[in-house]
Amino acid sequence: MQLLALALYHRDGRNTPRVLRFRPGALNILTGESETGKSEVLTIVDYCLGRRAPNLPDDLIDQTVGWYALLVTFADQSRMVLARPRPTGASTLHAFTRTGDAGLDIPQAHELVNNSNVAALRSELSARLGIEDFHFQPPTGAGRNPFDVSIAQAALLCFQNQNEIADQTALFHRQTESGMVQTLKDTLPYFLGAAGPEQALRRHRLGEAQRAQRAAQRKLDDALRHQQAMDANGIALVRLAQNEGLLTEAPLAPDTAHVLELLHQALAAAPQTATPPDLRDRRQELNDERRLLREQLQEFDDALAAVDRWQQQGRAFTGELHLQLDRLKTLDLLGPEREHDTSVCPMCTQPLQHPDPSAQDIFELTGHLARELAQAQTLQPVREEHRHALQAERHGVTERLRINGTQIKELLASDERMRHLQEQNLRVAHIQGRIAEALTRTGTDHDLTRLRNDLALAQENVATLEQLVDEDDVSAETERRLADIAIGMTAWAKRLNLGGAADATEVGISLKLLNVVLRRPAGRLPLTRIGSAKNHIGYHLVAHLALHTYLRRNNRPVPGFLMLDQPTQAFFPEKPRDASTVQDADWATVTAYFQLLNDVVQLNRGDFQIIVCDHANLPEGWFQDAVIGNWRPDSEGNRNALIPVDWLN
Repeated sequence: MQLLALALYHRDGRNTPRVLRFRPGALNILTGESETGKSEVLTIVDYCLGRRAPNLPDDLIDQTVGWYALLVTFADQSRMVLARPRPTGASTLHAFTRTGDAGLDIPQAHELVNNSNVAALRSELSARLGIEDFHFQPPTGAGRNPFDVSIAQAALLCFQNQNEIADQTALFHRQTESGMVQTLKDTLPYFLGAAGPEQALRRHRLGEAQRAQRAAQRKLDDALRHQQAMDANGIALVRLAQNEGLLTEAPLAPDTAHVLELLHQALAAAPQTATPPDLRDRRQELNDERRLLREQLQEFDDALAAVDRWQQQGRAFTGELHLQLDRLKTLDLLGPEREHDTSVCPMCTQPLQHPDPSAQDIFELTGHLARELAQAQTLQPVREEHRHALQAERHGVTERLRINGTQIKELLASDERMRHLQEQNLRVAHIQGRIAEALTRTGTDHDLTRLRNDLALAQENVATLEQLVDEDDVSAETERRLADIAIGMTAWAKRLNLGGAADATEVGISLKLLNVVLRRPAGRLPLTRIGSAKNHIGYHLVAHLALHTYLRRNNRPVPGFLMLDQPTQAFFPEKPRDASTVQDADWATVTAYFQLLNDVVQLNRGDFQIIVCDHANLPEGWFQDAVIGNWRPDSEGNRNALIPVDWLN
């Protein structure tokens, strides 16, 4: 995949975009003054390939552009448009894609709609690049998540912004971001061709098999340990089961097999069960009956008390009658014929205010009292008979109360027996639970044989997969391919006369450090120990040029372009207005750098594209032929930059 054009669309929707054309299979140089938007070209291309956020500065580009579009071509001459809208927030997943043949070009502004997303864009790009359906599984226990290899990782090999190309501590794009070092280490062997989905799958299966082997070993060890512990614990459980009646008899010193047999017997024994009657209703009936009997007993007591009061009153009444009657009978001596004037006092012969009763009246009263006394004496036997009847009935109620109390006590005793039975059943259940747990942990000889067979099978599976993984030997194959890349790096580093290259036997890329390393007779020398930004940039150049040359020769699924931002920054003052006006720069070295870029492009015969954004503008013809844009003021002083002048208005 190579780049054909980059387009920017104004927010106001005007149909004419700002288009920057690239030449495939060639060196493309975008030169110009500072602050014309050269560095943003690399960022925009990276964004169009699927990054969530454009990471552009808050300047003219971010304030005027509404869409970014990239036109790319593939080895089969097919083309694809990758467009991304400017995000309204920090990032966006929206995208526009269109595919076609060699006639496909940049779309008009009104054609841009959100018809895709970042995931679909990356998936289609990855498929067209030839990236296999490769789900990378980190090694067992690595502590990081698996991921799908895609254009997202391949693009890391295609960019060098102005901060990265001069960094002596990191070699690849975005390497200093969190998690990117491990991502590069995981995927670089695949992009070099040293590993593929098959090797990754075998390594993943090996990790799973090793986990299964460890699990089988643990199960066997646990079974053996519990079987050994059963010799002591098993006898104790047998004694507990015997105490609770689960076993009728047990030998004093049974062997292990007999212990297991006794424990299984105790586990199968049913605990004592007694279906409790529905005591709640019976207890309620007895309580209700007791309450009624107490009420009846109270009624009889009240009736007997009334009879007693009646008798006491009767005796008092008859006694008074006898007394009065005896007094009146003494008057019978006068006789009824002895009448006298009752209105005159017989003693003083004075008239009385209230006349005295006559003898006849007293005589009649005496007769009346005698009759009442006779009648009262006839009621005494009736009262005694009623009293005896009440006492008999009360005795019956008392007996029924006694029987009721006895029944309630029997119910309480039954409850106590049920409680003791339930407590015993709880103890039995607890013991049987302990026995079940012990038997579960302690397998039989058959179980131990099965566990040993499972472990043997797991060990055999691990050994087979280890042999396959050893045959893959991804690390050794990766180093071999990096050694092939180091051949070109060494030659080009010596050609540029980079620091330390003259004494180096090999200049290569260290997968462990993800950086350039010089191998010398005196020892290895990493890039971090080599001074001068000129050397840092030079080693970055030779590393990426050799890497992409290897990728192209081996037809690896990595985009066939390399974008470089400010590769000559070490030779000019900080942010020169126009490097072409700097007289004391090391123009010979600058020319050598660009000459190497041009020669490597020619070496790859159209399969490799280099895009350089820089301040330099060399007069050589091959350099001028590579210039795709010169963003300097024209002869009339008009500004020339990524954002057109009329957009600023």
